[in-house]
Amino acid sequence: MEETKERKVVKKRKWWFKLLKKLMKGRYKEPEFIYLGEKFTTGSIILSNHEGTDAPMSLEIWCDVPMRMWGAHEMNSGLIKMYKYQTRVYYHERKGWNLHLARLFCLIATPLTNLFYKGLNLISTYRDGRFLKTLRESVSALKEGQNVVIFPENATNGYLEELEDFWLGFTMLGETCLKKGMDIPVYVTYFKKKDLQYVVDAPIKYSDLMQGGASREEIAKRLLNRCNELGKMEFKDTPIEQEAAVTEDK
Repeated sequence: MEETKERKVVKKRKWWFKLLKKLMKGRYKEPEFIYLGEKFTTGSIILSNHEGTDAPMSLEIWCDVPMRMWGAHEMNSGLIKMYKYQTRVYYHERKGWNLHLARLFCLIATPLTNLFYKGLNLISTYRDGRFLKTLRESVSALKEGQNVVIFPENATNGYLEELEDFWLGFTMLGETCLKKGMDIPVYVTYFKKKDLQYVVDAPIKYSDLMQGGASREEIAKRLLNRCNELGKMEFKDTPIEQEAAVTEDK
């Protein structure tokens, strides 16, 4: 099966977005990237726990490889929908905030988040037939040499240190890529907020995950377990990786 070839990324982050990220470095400290195998390449799927905003922001600010992230379409659909989603789903249901406090806070937070998401160039996800649009946009990003970052944890009970379940969307992307002759490498990662470490497992080709006729559910369970294993690993006196397979400035 033909594998994807590395290609230069044609789309860069806008100058104002790069400036905004520099300003946010004070809030999101540089994590220690610990690679158990190869560093991130291009045209791969990166799976990660979420840890509120800390994991996504740590990747975006400190990981110098081209990437596009999946995110709920409500966060990419204008101020009103973003405000409703942030208040009820993100801050109230997942982070446990008082709903009235969340509403007040998001009067300030939502406009700022909206600005950031415009620069982030998020790939919107859906829970209906529009998910086909998500897959098409993701395949296009992979062909360009972008890494597609997915946070597959089911956070119904909040963002937990030990993840309980993975949504199956990433398996559909892997299958779609295989049908198009793209055997995408998958990196399972875990952001350890307390230790300020990002643990990156060795990549595995999606075709290898399907060996033996493994179902989507079995693949998701296998990678969920591996993600939790990464979160329990202890690392001491490891060198900080300042660069992660640098390609072209985002």
